Amino acid sequence: MSVEILTFGCRLNAYESEVMRAHAAALDDTIIVNTCAVTAEAERQARQAIRRAARERPGARIVVTGCAAQTDPQAWARLPGVARVLGNAEKLRGESWAPGAPAGVGDIMVADIMAVPAEAAPPVIEFAGRTRAVLQVQQGCDHRCTFCIIPFGRGPSRSVPLGALVDQARALVAAGYREIVLTGVDLTSFGGDLPGRPPLGQAVRRLLALVPDLPRLRLSSLDPAEIDDDLWRLVAEEPRLLPHLHLSLQAASDLILKRMKRRHSRAVAEAVITRARALRPGIAIGADLIAGFPTEDAALFGETLDFVTAMDIPFLHVFPFSARPGTPAARMPQVPPPLRRERAARLREAGQAALAVFLGAQIGRTAEILMESAEEGRTEHFARARLNSPAPPGARIQARIMGATGGHLLAEAA
Repeated sequence: MSVEILTFGCRLNAYESEVMRAHAAALDDTIIVNTCAVTAEAERQARQAIRRAARERPGARIVVTGCAAQTDPQAWARLPGVARVLGNAEKLRGESWAPGAPAGVGDIMVADIMAVPAEAAPPVIEFAGRTRAVLQVQQGCDHRCTFCIIPFGRGPSRSVPLGALVDQARALVAAGYREIVLTGVDLTSFGGDLPGRPPLGQAVRRLLALVPDLPRLRLSSLDPAEIDDDLWRLVAEEPRLLPHLHLSLQAASDLILKRMKRRHSRAVAEAVITRARALRPGIAIGADLIAGFPTEDAALFGETLDFVTAMDIPFLHVFPFSARPGTPAARMPQVPPPLRRERAARLREAGQAALAVFLGAQIGRTAEILMESAEEGRTEHFARARLNSPAPPGARIQARIMGATGGHLLAEAA
């Protein structure tokens, strides 16, 4: 095995791992660990993977990169077997991966991410083992939520020009991908740094118009405070924009949202979900939520739990709060970790109950499944579906939904 990549964290990291795979193809016996800094658990898993790699493949050259490496490069350089630490800008540059490329001082090549100039990531047209492609639209974040360290790992918001997005989408479709997922650190801030400040909705509209052979376009996490009118019109009118909105909510208690320094309120979140369902009946709603944020008492937690139940949110991504060094939330009065985990479990239970109702409502309907393996794929709503007969990965199968069990649909090819 020449190059192995271990990826932790978000879709953007998955995209950038494929950039590195292409750059590092000529290297021998190299393990690249692309870290995530969102939670202490993500960092723990990456450290564990590095120690395992050093123990099981003592001759391999370990390169560590990603957000955790960007924010604390010295700590990662000290781990056993680590030959080099690369920053988030350096990892995307071909010269960093050239055989014999010089190392930085102490084998650390990490620039000040706040001073890195805007530059588009190299195009990727192959995603190993995946049937949907990821297209990076935007990088970095200008906001300062009190719990979040990611701006210090990714830098300020920087958008990919519209022409480059269209060119890469065309290349992905030509390579055989039938679904593209638009991703970024703060996706809805797209365009603020481009000439004319085109909003995300304008980029989506142009991409769909200029890449007519793309049948399925999906959006990753959206900030409910920034969904523009163009995007709302597309939700209502464009069938190729899939009926699935995932929202970066984090909480549904106004006091906790204020302490998080989020820019939306509970009422705004409710209005976004209500509008989405009115414009696109049956649309799937997902949400990111943090359980056990500092100062959250039982009543404040109950506000978020009640919101999940009242709004029937079926696709939840729940994190127990994880204090990130240097962030304002790390200095606030902390909720005990066991209570954070208990609250996270209760939110997940509420999400599972909503998911069961959502999946039950699909029974008897026809869905298009994009196959991820011979037996299983995802519907337009991002619901997992198992097909009654094998189909090639990457195929789009029209199927009738016959049942639902264990968080997935049971489907029969039409």
